[in-house]
Amino acid sequence: MSESDQTGPDSLQRAAKRNLWLHFTRMSAYRDADVPVIVRGSGEYVYDQRGKRYLDGLAGLFVSQIGHGRAEVAQAGARQAAELAYFPLWSYAHPRAIELAERLADLAPGDLNRVFFTTSGSEAVESAWKLAKQYFAATGQPGRYKVLSRAIAYHGTSMGALAITGLPDIKAPFEPLPPGGVRVPNTNFYRAPGFVADDWTAFGRWAADEIERAILREGPESVAAVFLEPVQNSGGCFPPPPGYFARVREICDRYGVLLVSDEVICAFGRLGHYFGSQRYGYQPDIITFAKGVTSGYAPLGGMLVSDRLIEPFTEGPRTFLHGVTFAGHPVSAAVALANLDVFEKEDLLGNVRANEGAFRATLERLTDLPIVGEVRGDGYFYGIELVKDKATRLTFDDDESERLLRGFLSPALFDAGLICRADDRGDPVIQLAPPLTCTQAHFDEMEQILRAVLSQAWSRI
Repeated sequence: MSESDQTGPDSLQRAAKRNLWLHFTRMSAYRDADVPVIVRGSGEYVYDQRGKRYLDGLAGLFVSQIGHGRAEVAQAGARQAAELAYFPLWSYAHPRAIELAERLADLAPGDLNRVFFTTSGSEAVESAWKLAKQYFAATGQPGRYKVLSRAIAYHGTSMGALAITGLPDIKAPFEPLPPGGVRVPNTNFYRAPGFVADDWTAFGRWAADEIERAILREGPESVAAVFLEPVQNSGGCFPPPPGYFARVREICDRYGVLLVSDEVICAFGRLGHYFGSQRYGYQPDIITFAKGVTSGYAPLGGMLVSDRLIEPFTEGPRTFLHGVTFAGHPVSAAVALANLDVFEKEDLLGNVRANEGAFRATLERLTDLPIVGEVRGDGYFYGIELVKDKATRLTFDDDESERLLRGFLSPALFDAGLICRADDRGDPVIQLAPPLTCTQAHFDEMEQILRAVLSQAWSRI
């Protein structure tokens, strides 16, 4: 068999179906259909094995902030691999990890001056919970182990992170999970309780106060941390109401609870700032990050930690008993530094802030469709909630959602040349989080594809 036969489209399909296990994917869906194989990326677009072009409206998976095909970032990784391909951060350091830690600390708000690297967002969340538990044990409060997080929020899939995640369906197969995960309401104003449904500020105050009520129910002496995303991803981009985070910070301070800002998605420009907490004006004790720190050119994650949380570990024999083999990998750190250079050189934060209003306005054109209930989000991070009845906000039942999202919308949007997310973790939504380099032409392309496909979807209901 020739080399071209071994690597051609048909051969890749056979190998994918025989050997590759896709993540969060119904493998049966590809029994009689091709597995999408993406082979190349350039700017805001990617191309499949047969040469078809797609607008990457999800930045891969909320990752590709600077777009695809950046040779200067790839070359930074190659240079580092030639110089020092790997060395661990277990009792040693290397220049790129030091330089990146310093740079991230300079960018972060307040006193978040210590960087603990991981290789993924789930690992970052897991690390933050472990740090919170060991910190409180070291400071004479060993009973603090519980963590609060919001309903249907996603915080990762490792066992600890999954205990913090608020999605029952993806937790059930792995129970019993580590104890301590407690749910509080999210900030979905579109589905707000009736008594605060007409006042966004009052709704935010209620949602924040529910955190206090949960702390009191559990017992403040047992609660270690609250994990919150600046804009909650799962459920379809729930932004915080005015005053919400200020109130949460006040509650955490009152009861000695750590505030963890899970910014695996929201950091590195997604909301027009390096960190989402900067956009909304609150000071976390820990920020977890991943994804956009390298724009996906290499795996990297971590947590930024306030000075006071490392204090118990800087004197005497005490050690934070946690580590990851590939954390702070030299190649990944070099890639992250080059990625941040692109941010600065091209003012990508400024691009998001200058264009987010136009992005929102373009998507809001879709509200003239009967299937579109709401467009919500901030920055370059938006969700479109789909409904059966706009007047009553009636959503789809499980069977309808199955037919609508998996049976039609997901494949139809992909076939039309748009990569986005059609999701029913919560009510049915379509999510968009494109590269931060996108401009009005890309917004228009998204809107045109969405309009055509959503119109077809409505005709099938």
